[in-house]
Amino acid sequence: MSQDLYELLGVARDADGDAIKKAYRRLARQLHPDVNPDPETQEKFKEVSAAYEVLSDPQKRAYYDRGGDPFGAGGAGGFSQGAGFSFTDIMDAFFGGGAPGAQAGGRGPRPRTRRGQDALIALEVELAEAAFGVTREIKVDTAVVCTACHGEGAAPGSTPVPCETCRGAGEVAHVQRSFLGEIRTLRPCAACRGFGTIIPDPCRECSGDGRVRSRRTLNVKIPPGVDDGTRVQLAGQGEVGPGGGPAGDLYVEIRVAEHATFIRNGNDLHCTVSVPMTAAALGTSLSLPLLEADLASEDPDLRTTFDLEVPAGTQSGAEQVIRGFGVPGLRGGRGDLIVTTVVETPTRLDARQEELLRELSAIRGEESPEGTVKDSQKSVFGRLRDAFNAH
Repeated sequence: MSQDLYELLGVARDADGDAIKKAYRRLARQLHPDVNPDPETQEKFKEVSAAYEVLSDPQKRAYYDRGGDPFGAGGAGGFSQGAGFSFTDIMDAFFGGGAPGAQAGGRGPRPRTRRGQDALIALEVELAEAAFGVTREIKVDTAVVCTACHGEGAAPGSTPVPCETCRGAGEVAHVQRSFLGEIRTLRPCAACRGFGTIIPDPCRECSGDGRVRSRRTLNVKIPPGVDDGTRVQLAGQGEVGPGGGPAGDLYVEIRVAEHATFIRNGNDLHCTVSVPMTAAALGTSLSLPLLEADLASEDPDLRTTFDLEVPAGTQSGAEQVIRGFGVPGLRGGRGDLIVTTVVETPTRLDARQEELLRELSAIRGEESPEGTVKDSQKSVFGRLRDAFNAH
């Protein structure tokens, strides 16, 4: 190999091991035969791999820096191109390095203790509870630390022992020949499942897992202003991890039940009131129940009604906005209460009532009224059409 090995990897001659490994990973991702099958690129990949084999080994690198030929038959102890090349380095180039604390040349045993999974449960609350907040008691079935072995997985009085197959490494080497030379791959040990240790006498309560299923009771504080689908996070209240590892989080998803009177839209509340035809014509006032009325039994000091004035001549479908009587926001403030008035027309009249209405219609000159047909097309699509035609 005539080209300078440092130039092949694109690093300075005083580069440290991390810089050399980073440069190799970058080049391997570009030149690996699985990514680029071009013969010229494959040859380049062989040269880069050989350069990395030398520069990543302190003994070979020192021999090369002194002017020796690391690929010669007798150079530096008889190195041969590709000899002892670790396939782990190629895998690291594509998938990153090993776990912290891994042994040199491999990823080491995987820990028995790992973080648990997050858990999710649904909780139905009333509209008033979602609006003003509430504390609810819930029961959850999750994994908890085994009290018999305290998460160790081994029966009381016993301890895990090193695996004889991998000698505690958690992985075993498999060697095969390829165009790169002798390739060594590391695989998780089948005997200990990659843990490096074996539990000869597992705990009878948890079967060696370090955790058991249990039902717990928790108090969940629902903040004011939550909406349907909001998730409340309870840190560390989820599943305990294998080996008694730290618990994940518990998420409580809020489901807001339908209300008999109010419909929520964001932080606004909508409701409908019905008034007789005469009351709509003459005007009236009525006592409108508020959402707080649902919580009156818990707090008798709450204001539960609002005196609503219906102006004379109110038409069916008219809306009134009552500021600040909606749902509190999660970040402060409060929405509005929007009241829609529906005018009720009597369907059955006695003789006297019919006589009075006929007399009123005569006074108003409405014995034979001419109805006005509103152009709904004009009011919606027509206005859009006119707006486009104007341009």
